[in-house]
Amino acid sequence: MPPRTRAPKKSANRTVSPGEATESGALRRAVQHLWPELEWIENRDLGEKVTSTWVRAFELSPLTPDDLNRIPFTLLVPNCPATFMEHKRCVVHIARRSAEAMREFLGRGLKIDIDTVIAGAILADVGKLLEYEVVDGKARQSPRGEFLRHPFTGVALAMECGVPEAVCHIIAAHAAEGDLVKRTTEAIIVHHADFMSYLPFRK
Repeated sequence: MPPRTRAPKKSANRTVSPGEATESGALRRAVQHLWPELEWIENRDLGEKVTSTWVRAFELSPLTPDDLNRIPFTLLVPNCPATFMEHKRCVVHIARRSAEAMREFLGRGLKIDIDTVIAGAILADVGKLLEYEVVDGKARQSPRGEFLRHPFTGVALAMECGVPEAVCHIIAAHAAEGDLVKRTTEAIIVHHADFMSYLPFRK
């Protein structure tokens, strides 16, 4: 009797080969290493969708997980001294602590979903994996990034992975584009956390 071979995994849209599944597993571990804050999301389904969004972004990105610990978090600050992950993790920590303080002192009048805040903060800049590339050791805007800023590509990635609309709203509204819409309370928190760790560098 011939040996049995393992059937490829199936996604919602296509068959995934064993090789692709192995690569995806490696990316998932890399994402979990980059983002220990994923454990803060109490809703496991939401946490899985946030993780999957980052995995999908790396699948489409010219960047590697290691690049995020080297490249600047913004191209708008010359010789920016803060890396992508330093900025991003700072934003998540500021957002979570702010949301907890607001819920403690203002919770009687404001309903704040902490999981939504954390998920939105983790995903806010995921679109930069499609907006940036590294050439000759330096980060620059990618051809795709010249057409689509990261709030747009970030929402596209998140929607593909089933992220709830309340979190997609945060991705869409965290940057200047959000000034054109009415932000939710959770989006206001992430927006200000993001700019708190960005504007001091723009002197």
